[in-house]
Amino acid sequence: MDQGPAITPQPMHNIVLIGFMGCGKSTIGHELNKNLGYRLLDTDHAITRQTGKTIPEIFEQDGEDSFRQLETELLEHLVAEKTSHHIISTGGGMITRPDNLPLLRQLGFVVWLSCTPEDILARTSRNSNRPLLQCDDPMAVITSLLKERSPLYEQTAHIEISTSGLEFSEISCGILESARYHFASQPDPT
Repeated sequence: MDQGPAITPQPMHNIVLIGFMGCGKSTIGHELNKNLGYRLLDTDHAITRQTGKTIPEIFEQDGEDSFRQLETELLEHLVAEKTSHHIISTGGGMITRPDNLPLLRQLGFVVWLSCTPEDILARTSRNSNRPLLQCDDPMAVITSLLKERSPLYEQTAHIEISTSGLEFSEISCGILESARYHFASQPDPT
């Protein structure tokens, strides 16, 4: 008996921010929350609350693979719960796990926030919560990781927006306009 075509799950109505550390995901997330009224969910903060450990502690005590598994489990939970009408700000390395890419797109409109390596270094240099940059040559690490991750950001995102040289209000406005167009072409799953 033919059961007809498989039903593809509709993406949920969230704005998902991806991009390298220091590109403005948290700041833009707060700006979008203020302008749109969607709840803000920062995946790093959610994992910190869940584990009772800081990100550097998780990296040091459990390893990066353990942290990446926690990210995947969080995304799976958000999809299973049909989380909608949220701004989801993700960790910079979330796209390094192939399982996460379709989950991110299923959650909604994916925006890749990018910026120059120089801006990344300037924005992250005084922050000790960046375990991957606690080394002698953070610019070399930034350059290497950007080269590795940029194709994954591009593959996952619906749109790329550079945060270098723009005001956060301008970036937020651009994201909101793009998201409205994106959501208008899809039924609201809620």
